[in-house]
Amino acid sequence: MEKWVARLAELESTMVEWRRHLHRNPELSFQEAATAAFVAETLSGFGGIEVRTGVGGNGVVGTIRGGKPGPTIALRADFDALPIQDEKDVPYKSTVPGVMHACGHDGHTASLLAVAQVLSECREDLAGNIVLLHQHAEEAPPGGAKAMIEDGCLDGVDEVYGIHLASLQPYGSIGYKHGFLTASADLFEILIQGKGGHGASPHHSIDAVALGAQLINELQLLISRRVDPMHPSVLTVGSFHAGTTHNVIADQARMTGTVRTFQEEARDKIQQGITALSEGLCHSFDATCEIDYLRGYPATFNHEKETDEVIRILTDSGIAKLVELPAMMGGEDFSYYLQEKPGSFLMVGAAFEDKENFPHHHPKFDFDERALMMSAKAFLAIVDGRLNARVEATTVETASV
Repeated sequence: MEKWVARLAELESTMVEWRRHLHRNPELSFQEAATAAFVAETLSGFGGIEVRTGVGGNGVVGTIRGGKPGPTIALRADFDALPIQDEKDVPYKSTVPGVMHACGHDGHTASLLAVAQVLSECREDLAGNIVLLHQHAEEAPPGGAKAMIEDGCLDGVDEVYGIHLASLQPYGSIGYKHGFLTASADLFEILIQGKGGHGASPHHSIDAVALGAQLINELQLLISRRVDPMHPSVLTVGSFHAGTTHNVIADQARMTGTVRTFQEEARDKIQQGITALSEGLCHSFDATCEIDYLRGYPATFNHEKETDEVIRILTDSGIAKLVELPAMMGGEDFSYYLQEKPGSFLMVGAAFEDKENFPHHHPKFDFDERALMMSAKAFLAIVDGRLNARVEATTVETASV
């Protein structure tokens, strides 16, 4: 591990430049052709890495085969950007109008590339194999993880680990959570079809605005009166569009929203309730409705044994302060990997200590680039602890016998 960290330190400026190159040249989900090419070319340039492109779309998978037998550990980084205008005043500001890396995916990718270079140079020392999951389209359902899994990215993998930079978490900390870390993230759209008319004669019309407003209020009853209060759930109507002017009763109203849950029971009940309430209310007033409900990413569930191991490994490494995180209502398609293989998802603190910090998906989002090194060290520590430590333990046991 000491040799790996020393080599990583030599790559720090390169890692920062990789991150800034990606930040200047962001690409939206499912459109990351140039980003995928950059990742694949960089991985291929290290030598000793089997690189597969076009995995499940724009995904790139690199495999490092160790010189000794052992398990196969997968490490994941995502590389898509968001449809947000970059408002930062920095030299590496996005050059693409209306698109920016506002969630740290450029940093995830740069960190994993540095890890790949270190491990490729030391592959003969590895007691097992490393699979590098460079994933496209984390930000947009159905996401890239599911398609990459269907295309075999986890074939032969024993454990999988991921890291996310956190712009509001103090630098120098690594957050962990047993069990549920992020919620499932579903989307819905409801179109109410009424009957338009004059604002002075509502009795001749079917007011879609009035029905939509009533439905928004009734939907909240699903959370307060239909879902077990011990099952945290959120239902948010994020948009409502209807009408054209002050004296015309709108014939249509369209609303969109999101549902966040941890338990599948609550998820099912809310989806069924949205349909029942919408159809029932509209039927009562001779209106109709169309409901489009999209099941997004499932909840991210960190496995207990692997999370315990990560806590032990990172505590022993001394590279950061370990902090226990609360469950979060945000969505993350790393959940698909954890449905297939045991592992854990971590949050690395990346907040600036000397200037204002902005949340993820904000036009001024940025992070302390020292967190790139922290993320890479964490990945290397996990590899060392889950692969090489097993060999050391076996060697000690054999010698004692």
